[in-house]
Amino acid sequence: MVEGPRPALALIDKLAATGQLDSYHLLHATRADLLRRLGMSADATASYGRALALVSNVSERRFLERRLREMQASKA
Repeated sequence: MVEGPRPALALIDKLAATGQLDSYHLLHATRADLLRRLGMSADATASYGRALALVSNVSERRFLERRLREMQASKA
């Protein structure tokens, strides 16, 4: 993040491309946050949705649901 969200997103996308972390909700949540910071709302919304589909922790679920609502509200 020292160089901004774009290089961080490139690293996350490289990890995601392997497919080994596809069922890890934090990969998708991190990707969503970086996309949100870059103003890429549609992609961020999709990544938040994917993270929500995988999360099992109630507190994390609430956080992700709040972020997803924020993204959806920003589209309106």
